[in-house]
Formats: sequence, C-alpha cells, structure tokens
Amino acid sequence: MRFAAILFDFDYTLADSSAGVIECMNASLRELQLPLASPEVIRRTIGMSLPLAFRTVAGEQHAARAEAFLASFKRRADQVMAALTTVYPQVGPVVRELKRRAIRVGIVSTKFRFRIEQTLRREGLTGLFEVIVGGEDVSEHKPAPQGIEQAMTALRLTPADVLYVGDTTIDAQTAARAGVAFLAVLSGVTPRHDFSEYSAVGIVDNLGQLLESLALG
Repeated sequence: MRFAAILFDFDYTLADSSAGVIECMNASLRELQLPLASPEVIRRTIGMSLPLAFRTVAGEQHAARAEAFLASFKRRADQVMAALTTVYPQVGPVVRELKRRAIRVGIVSTKFRFRIEQTLRREGLTGLFEVIVGGEDVSEHKPAPQGIEQAMTALRLTPADVLYVGDTTIDAQTAARAGVAFLAVLSGVTPRHDFSEYSAVGIVDNLGQLLESLALG
C-alpha cells in the first residue's frame, strides 16, 4: 500500500500521556469537589474531547460544570502534562524512514497543538511532522473529520492519498468520515476486536510494525 501522506493521532499512538491525563483529571475533579475517577476509567477517555471525557467520568448530571472543569484541567496540564508524557521509542525511527521514502507525515489530535509541539521539542523531533492540527485548531473535535480535512488542505492532498493511524474507534470513525484509509495501532486501551466493524487496512500492536504492515519494511 502506498500513500502520499500518513497522519497520526497523538495520545496512545505516538506517545503515552496517561499519567498526565490521570493527574489533571483527578486534580480538576478534586477542585470541583466531585468524586475522583480510577486510572482505568480515565485511560478509557483518552482520545475524547475534554468536555466528553468530563461527562463520561463525572456523569451527565454535572455537564453544566464542564467549563469550570476545562479551566482547571488546563491550569494543571500547563504544570505537569509535558513532563508526564512519554513519546514511544519507535516514533523517531519510523517517521524518519517514512520521510526518507518521501511519504509526508502529520499529526491530527484532540490534544492542544502547543502541548504536542512542546513534547516534540523535548524529544528532538521538531520538524519531522509537516503539519500538526490540534484541539485548538478546529471547531469540531473527532470523530468530526475537520482536523483531517484541515491537514489534507495544508498538504494539498485528496482523501485517496492519505492514511490515518490511531488507537481508538473514535479515530476509526474520524477516518471514515474524512474518507481516508485507517490503520489501527493497539498501543492504547482499545482491544483488537473493537475495530472489527471498521474498515482498516491493518491492525498493528505498536508503531514499530507500521512499515512492515504497509509492505515498506
């Protein structure tokens, strides 16, 4: 399979930020005097927009407090998120090999772009990704296709040119709505069988298997 560009989700696809998300989520719930959530419950919200994650954890009965939650989460994330985010070791080698083969690469995520860029700078990966679309760049978050569409516009590509790589069924839905191919990576908390109802060009255990899966290894 040959694509002109590969777009990646960020959390649980390129990096593990679960420790930071757990810390920020529970710090915000504590500030709002709401019950804390278990790490397992919070991990399952990673990849959701923050308002949806809050409603999932706190319950719809607290939906009116989402704005206060968002403000608290962002304050705490400014303090700890970058330090508690670990980029997977396969990212640098895989992305550099894709670029060596003249395949363009980008990131489309609900995570704020400035946080992604901060993490990439720390890891010496700045400049590897031609386009980064974060949560602050769109008016509709995944599974709305706006982020992928914006990246395709920046790269001047059509859906037939693009593969989206992600770790959740939200990512699969996003790819389908954007009309691009999808490849699932099992480095998050979504099990293999959850992707069975989606049309994926492949399912890999981790990013290190991407090149082989696409017959590029």
